[in-house]
Amino acid sequence: MSSSDIPRLGTGLGWRPEIDTAVERMPGLDWVEVVAENVCADHLPPSLVELRARGVRVVPHGVSLGLGDATVPAPARLARLAAVTEALGAPLVSEHLAFVRAGGLEAGHLLPVPRTREALRVVVANVRIAQQELPVPLALENIAAQLAWPGDELTEAQFLAELVERTGVRLLVDVANLHTNHVNLGVDPAAELDRLPLEALAYVHVAGGVERDGVWHDTHTHPVTAPVLDVLAALCARTDPPGVLLERDGAYPPPAELSAELDAIRRVQHLHRRETARV
Repeated sequence: MSSSDIPRLGTGLGWRPEIDTAVERMPGLDWVEVVAENVCADHLPPSLVELRARGVRVVPHGVSLGLGDATVPAPARLARLAAVTEALGAPLVSEHLAFVRAGGLEAGHLLPVPRTREALRVVVANVRIAQQELPVPLALENIAAQLAWPGDELTEAQFLAELVERTGVRLLVDVANLHTNHVNLGVDPAAELDRLPLEALAYVHVAGGVERDGVWHDTHTHPVTAPVLDVLAALCARTDPPGVLLERDGAYPPPAELSAELDAIRRVQHLHRRETARV
C-alpha cells in the first residue's frame, strides 16, 4: 500500500443530526464524517443527500463493530456497515482499535485491546474478515484510554504498525486521543507518532476535552485546546495528512465557533505545508 492510493479529503466536520443545517451551510467544508450506526442505507437523512449532491464526500465511522473483540465480527454488523458505505458512495470507512463486548455483554464504551502478540493475532484475523466484506478500504483509529492492561508487550502505535504491515489497513490518527493518553497514562505523543506508519494515514481526528483532577476526559463537547493542536502540529511536521476532521458530539456551539475551530486546524496544516515547501 502506498500513500498515493489514499484519497485527499481536505478539512471536514463530523455530521450530526442536531447540527445538520449548520454543517450544510459551513463555508469551505470539503467532507463530513457520519456515525455509521446512526444512519440507514435505505433512508439517508435529507441533509446527507444534499451534501452528497453538492460533491461533499461522506465517510462512515463505525463505533460498534468490535474488531478488538475475542470473537469474529458479526456478519450482520458487517453487512449493515457495507450497505451504509455503499449508499453514501464513501471512498473509505473507519472503525476503532478497541473491543466493545465480551461474554455476551456490551461495554457501552470503546475499551483498549490488550497489546499482546496473541491479541494482535486475533485483531489481524478480525480485520481481514472486515476487509473482505467491506466495499472500500478500512481505516482504524487509536482510542482514548483511562487504563492500560498489565502485561502489554507493545505500545498502541507499535500494535497498529504491525497491524498495518500484516493487513494493509489504513490509519485514522486521533490527535486528541494521543493527548488524552499522554495526560492519563504518560504516553509520549511524539514517540507514538514516530512509531506509526504515517504512510498509511487516511485521515486525522481533532476534538475537544477537559481535564478534571488530573484526568483528561475526551468529551467531544468542549472546544479544541492548544495542547491538542500541538499534537496535530507534530503530526503535520511529519506528514501532510490526506484529511483532518473536527469532531463534536454535544453542547454544540454557534456555527461561527465551529468555523473558527476549523480555521485553527487549517492554520496548523498550512503552516507546516509552508515550512515543508521552504526546506
